[in-house]
Amino acid sequence: MLANSSALAAGRRHSVGRRCDGTVLAVGNTAAAECRVERWEDVVVVAAGNVHTATNTGRSHTVGLRSDGTVLATGWNGDGQCDVAEWRGVTAVAAGWRRTLGLLANGRVLAVGRSSEGQCDVESWRDMVVVSCGDWHSVGVRSDGSATAVGNNRRGQCDVEGWRELAAISAG
Repeated sequence: MLANSSALAAGRRHSVGRRCDGTVLAVGNTAAAECRVERWEDVVVVAAGNVHTATNTGRSHTVGLRSDGTVLATGWNGDGQCDVAEWRGVTAVAAGWRRTLGLLANGRVLAVGRSSEGQCDVESWRDMVVVSCGDWHSVGVRSDGSATAVGNNRRGQCDVEGWRELAAISAG
């Protein structure tokens, strides 16, 4: 059972859609090959990496989860955010600015990409059922409905310790 069966995803400069037959479409900025999904098949979930709003950025990535629990990624890989080819047993994916998260069936979380603000520090996360990526932070929901977050908290975006009874979460 997939934790998040997302058929649409939008980054800052591209959009991705999963067709009913498991193939994927992408439109928008192609500067880093983030829309190169024409050969993807058997995909059940898609995620679009964000592009930070600074004027010196503009490259992003796209992630797809196949029904067998393997993960695909294309686009800019400057911080290793597309290094997901070895992932197995994944039930959900999330993509953020320079980062990808994968939720495993056992509730643990994998992370690749930029981690200089701590947004990939998810090794201790257990019993997770939902994950999401913000610009410089990552958030998740545990099986008991509580939330957790790691990364840059400059604007209080990680202050979720008291959140309870959640079924979903999203980070921007």
